[in-house]
Amino acid sequence: MAEMFSTLGTWNWLIFGVILMALELVAPGVFLFWIGLAALLVGLLSFLINPSWQTQLLMFAVFAAAAVPAWRHFARSGQASKSNPFLNRRNEALIGREFTLEKPIIDGAGTVRIDDTIWRIAGPDTPAGSRVKIIRADGASLTVAAA
Repeated sequence: MAEMFSTLGTWNWLIFGVILMALELVAPGVFLFWIGLAALLVGLLSFLINPSWQTQLLMFAVFAAAAVPAWRHFARSGQASKSNPFLNRRNEALIGREFTLEKPIIDGAGTVRIDDTIWRIAGPDTPAGSRVKIIRADGASLTVAAA
């Protein structure tokens, strides 16, 4: 077994890294990519410093263990919610906006056109042409108050 490890060379690590990254394409899960990246890093460092096989295995273990927090960091920092906090929550983006009623609110219910969509609204009876402000969003229904 030690003989097998003693033959570990730079090219073995590079090939192993490429194989792991290719397996990630077949079975996606983002886990094999980072292990493959650790193997590639060991291979590249082996070109520079020519470490023993024990050191190569130790470097691989350290890089693979460090890959988990690195993956979590990149996964969290790449979320779309930071750049667009109302993505898939369009109704919440409407809170605080003011609109002019085309139709009156009768018996506490009505509709308002916002951009290309007609929304159900609830609020006090208000005549057409009045300005209303959206104060709450609940599913596909908006609650308004006089602006």
